[in-house]
Amino acid sequence: MFVLANFIEAVALVLRWVMDVLWWLIIIRAVLSWVNADPANPIVQFIERVTEPLLLPFRKIIPAYKLGIDLSPVFALLLLYFLRIFLVQTLLEVALRLK
Repeated sequence: MFVLANFIEAVALVLRWVMDVLWWLIIIRAVLSWVNADPANPIVQFIERVTEPLLLPFRKIIPAYKLGIDLSPVFALLLLYFLRIFLVQTLLEVALRLK
C-alpha cells in the first residue's frame, strides 16, 4: 500500500505546484491588464492562453460591463484556494492513512 500512498502524495504535490503557478499567472494577468501590456508580446500571449480557460466561466457568470470591473480573477483565485485546501489536503491525508 505504500506505493499507492506515495503515488497519491506525488499527485497531490504536483497539483499543489500547478495551482501555485496558476495562482501567480492569474495575478500577473490582472496586473498586466492595469498597465496595458503589449498584446503581441509572446509572454503576455502565453499568460492569456493559460489563464483564459479559468477566467472565462466566471466572466460568463458575472459580466464586467455591468460592474465596470472584471472580478473573474478574484473568483478564479478563490476557486484555486478552495481546491488547494480541499483537494490537495484530502489527497495528502489519504496518502498518510495508507502508509
